[in-house]
Amino acid sequence: MDIRKIGFDLNTRDRLITVTSPLLPDLDDFTHSLQQIWKKRWLTNNGPFHQQLEDDLQRYLKVDHLSLFANGTLPLITALQALHVEGEVITTPFSFVATTHSLWWNGIKPVFVDIDPVTCNLDPDKIEAAITPRTTAIMPVHVYGMPCDTDRIQQIADRHGLKVIYDAAHAFGVEVGGKSLLNAGDMSTLSFHATKVYNTVEGGALVVNTAAMKQHIDNLKNFGFIGETDIVAPGINGKMDEIRAAYGILNLKLVDEAIAMRRKAAMLYRELLSGVPGISWLDDMPGVRHNYSYFPIFVDAGQYGMTRDALYEKLKQHNILGRRYFYPLISNLSIYNRLESADPGNLPVANRKADTVICLPMCAGLTESQIEKIVNQIKSKGE
Repeated sequence: MDIRKIGFDLNTRDRLITVTSPLLPDLDDFTHSLQQIWKKRWLTNNGPFHQQLEDDLQRYLKVDHLSLFANGTLPLITALQALHVEGEVITTPFSFVATTHSLWWNGIKPVFVDIDPVTCNLDPDKIEAAITPRTTAIMPVHVYGMPCDTDRIQQIADRHGLKVIYDAAHAFGVEVGGKSLLNAGDMSTLSFHATKVYNTVEGGALVVNTAAMKQHIDNLKNFGFIGETDIVAPGINGKMDEIRAAYGILNLKLVDEAIAMRRKAAMLYRELLSGVPGISWLDDMPGVRHNYSYFPIFVDAGQYGMTRDALYEKLKQHNILGRRYFYPLISNLSIYNRLESADPGNLPVANRKADTVICLPMCAGLTESQIEKIVNQIKSKGE
C-alpha cells in the first residue's frame, strides 16, 4: 500500500504504526547468500536456492508437493488452468480482489455466496443453492487464516463432482488437529507477499496432491516447456528467482518466533479490548494452530457510539494505520456488481462484515506500548 495515496507524507513514516511490517532476515546472512548467487551466476530457472526452498517449505508446511511462484496471484491462475476449470466457480466476495480476478482472467464467471458470521469464510450452508449445471469448482478462502469447514465443503464438492481450490494466502503454517490445512481440496495457493506472516518480498506457492500434478504445474509456470524444445501447454512465466528464494530460506528460520510474537500481540489486544461495547473480534478455533496473520475488529456503531469509518479516520489522525480488509466488498466493485450473485440482498453477512471491519496493526515487532496506544484510542472514542 502506498501511504501517499491515503493522505500521509513519507516523512511521517517512522512515526506511523502501520497495519503490518515485513519479517526481514539478518542483512549479513542475506548478503552471504547473495555472494553465493553472484559466484554461481545462476539467477533463475530452478536454481539451487529455489530447489532448497521448495524442499524446506514442504517439510515445514507438512505437504508432499509444492511449487514456488513469483507472486501469490499466479498460483491461482495456474491452478484453474491445470484443473481445466471453466464455466462458473462458487467463491466468496469477502477476500482480496486477486481471488476473483484469477477467475476472470481464466474466462470463468464468479458466483458469490455469503459468508459465515463467525469465521468470515464461505458459508457451507449457502453453497448448494448456488450450484448450476455450469458450476465446475468451488474456490473458498481461509480468511484471516481462519480455517474453512473443509470437510463439509469437500462433501458438497464430491456430491456434485466439483473441484476445490483453496485460496490459502492468509493460512501459512495453519494446522488443524496437527495436520496442514493446505492439504485440503484439490489444490491450495499461498502468497509470500511482504505483508504476509512469511514473505519472500513477492512470491507464492501452489500445493498439490501428486508428483505428476506438481510436474505439470512446474511445466505450466515455465511457458509449458518440458525440455529444450518441447512445449506441452500454453504456460506462463511464473518462476521465482534465486534472490527471493535465498531470502525465503532465511525467513523460514524466523517464522516460528514471529508467529509466537504475533500470538502474544493478539492475546494482549483481546485482553485490553475486553468489555469495550460494540467491538468484537475473531477468537481462536479449538484444535487449530493459528498464525495470527491479522487482527480484525468489527465495529457495531450502535453499541460503540461511532461508525467504523469514523474510528478508522480517528486512528489515522493519531498515526495508527489500520486497514479495512476487506472493503469494499468484491461484489460491490463496479467490475463485478452487475453479476446476479452480487446483489447485496444475496450477501447480507458479507456486506455487514465489510462495512464494519478494521484490521488493527499486527506484526512480529509490534510492542506492548504500541498496542496500548492503539487500544486507548479505541477506548477514548471521540476524545
